[in-house]
Amino acid sequence: MTASQIIFYIISAFVLGTGILSVTARKIFRSAIWLLFSLIGIAGLYFWMQVEFIAAVQIVIYVGGIVVLIIFSIFLTQQSGKEMPKSSMTGGIASALAVLFGFVLSCLLIWQNDFSLVAKNFDWTVAQIGAQMLNTGDGGFALPFEVVSILLLAAMIGCIVIAMKSPNLKSETLQTQNPSNPKE
Repeated sequence: MTASQIIFYIISAFVLGTGILSVTARKIFRSAIWLLFSLIGIAGLYFWMQVEFIAAVQIVIYVGGIVVLIIFSIFLTQQSGKEMPKSSMTGGIASALAVLFGFVLSCLLIWQNDFSLVAKNFDWTVAQIGAQMLNTGDGGFALPFEVVSILLLAAMIGCIVIAMKSPNLKSETLQTQNPSNPKE
């Protein structure tokens, strides 16, 4: 086993471990932090593959943008510090079956297709990546790039709507929680 393979397995174990912790954490804020570490590990995989531009995009957009947006959304909710309820036994069994199905399907795809090593170098420059992202033809990524932009816009609008709570709604909520002190 070479040093490169060992580094790959360490980074992969880190990504999988933090991903599992992100899904199984009982507190939603801790879950978001584990997601942050998982996305940083994916950026580490990109650095390991020597695709520095994609790694930087991973850090800036997902770690710096999406996770921060998720954390702000968590802080804007009223129950950000409470524990989530325990999952039911049927949910655990369904999750285990989904993981097993995904593992079997992945093994089947690997077995059916020949994934041999290619000696050709991976030499994508920033100019080539930019041209591919702006290409509207076959193999272009202009449409998915726009769809992701709309998704981010919808997420930002959702955060603004959550953050803009009406003062009347807040006082009504307090009054329903404390009915012994009616407002006259």
